[in-house]
Amino acid sequence: MFDHFNLTNKNSNALFLKINYMPTTTNQCLKSKPFLDTQSSLETNHLKIVRDDASKQKADRTKFLDQLSLNSLKNKDYLVVGATLILMVLSIATFINFQPDMEKLHFERMSTWWGASINYIALTLLVLQLSFLTYLIVLYIKYKPVKAVTNDKLPTCTVIVPAYNEGKLVYETLLSLADSDFPAEKLQILSIDDGSKDDTWQWMLKAKAKLGDRLTIYQQPKNMGKRHALYRGFKEGTGDVFVTVDSDSIVKEDTLRNLVSPFAVNEKCGAVAGNVRVLNKAKGLIPKMLNVSFVFSFEFVRSAQSAIGSVLCTPGALAAYRKDAVMNCLEDWMNQTFMGQPSDIGEDRAITNMILKQGLHVLFQKNAYVYTNIPEKYKSLYKMFVRWERSNVRENIMMSKFAFTKFREESTAGSRILLTMQWIKVIMAYPLLVLLLFFVVTHPVLFVCSSLAGIFVFSSIQMFFYAKKYNIAEAFLAYTYSVFYLFTLFWITPYAIITAGRSGWLTRDLPATA
Repeated sequence: MFDHFNLTNKNSNALFLKINYMPTTTNQCLKSKPFLDTQSSLETNHLKIVRDDASKQKADRTKFLDQLSLNSLKNKDYLVVGATLILMVLSIATFINFQPDMEKLHFERMSTWWGASINYIALTLLVLQLSFLTYLIVLYIKYKPVKAVTNDKLPTCTVIVPAYNEGKLVYETLLSLADSDFPAEKLQILSIDDGSKDDTWQWMLKAKAKLGDRLTIYQQPKNMGKRHALYRGFKEGTGDVFVTVDSDSIVKEDTLRNLVSPFAVNEKCGAVAGNVRVLNKAKGLIPKMLNVSFVFSFEFVRSAQSAIGSVLCTPGALAAYRKDAVMNCLEDWMNQTFMGQPSDIGEDRAITNMILKQGLHVLFQKNAYVYTNIPEKYKSLYKMFVRWERSNVRENIMMSKFAFTKFREESTAGSRILLTMQWIKVIMAYPLLVLLLFFVVTHPVLFVCSSLAGIFVFSSIQMFFYAKKYNIAEAFLAYTYSVFYLFTLFWITPYAIITAGRSGWLTRDLPATA
């Protein structure tokens, strides 16, 4: 075990409070309910605090996580999916019926300089997107996750879990990490309460009582932000590899081993991204839709990026970093600013950029699963997306400062292509928004029909991908999510661009279940 675990905090005025005491006996441990409700249906079940029986605890957790790959649609979800498909079929039929009018409109626009310009730009963007998609498919075919290595080859590992207003879910997070099939003598688990206003600290104390010296916990006297909490963990950690896990996330038994294995076989590996799935997908239609979106974003897009060692973002929910790579940029990362203000968002994309800049590879492990809570309501969802998009704008600027230099020995062409496509999305955000509004006002029926027809074509890629990997029923949510995004979230990127300098977590003060 790490000697660090036996140290005590002798300074009562220290910034962080460290709790270290012997585990209680079995009858002193928290008396709690089973991990799952008595009914086994995923539709009625949700996370509960595990009972003291370790074997039963692990079995219940495994069963629950395995059920997350099954169909979770309810009757009302089928109605929404059915309505989406009917709407798209009608739109396609109307689109075909409007074909003569479309041809007439096309010729009228082509007779003007602005109309011709719009058509040529649209055609160019279409060719670029199709070419980029083909490029990703080729990379995806080449991708293979690194196989798990044996105990003797695994590096020592420090897992850092920052927590803020997570309540009892942080307890489940810490216990799932402790139940990993990772050698106990090579595993250090640290958790930092970032000045929570709820009972998060009490649940961390209960986890400490159960896990004893396997867990070390700290408490900040006030909320300072996730980056500060991670910084503390990086400074305290003694492992050769740092793993960061969000406190509303549950890992599988083999997750840590699979996540860390690339460091043992690739000396140029600087960071590894985990495979993020939705933990609370049974709680509503938004989590179900995002789960389908996440599968495509991670298992397709990040797999392709990993094939060239250039995953652009290691997710906060689960990521691993080589200690030396973190220490090389730690102070720059901690003191990062944007437009003269300290950066308090996008810590995951920022550290990924700084590791890529060192010439190291950033990979994705498809077999390292983490299940995390995501927003269930529209307001929480758009706030999360705004934060993500602001981070993308900031970090695209940062990456542009080194991506077009020879920042590593291997080819840098792939990284530049990925960044260029990121910038095209940002640059075209406003022209496309103006064009969208123009067609809504001048040709509303034609706009709706053509948009839904386009959604049907491009979302079918995500639909078939999910159907092949998991189940066909939920796969149809790819269409529903695209329609939902078009009509309710189209403004996110333009708004994030003009507010990129704003700080704030936005969703940080919400309850963990929001």
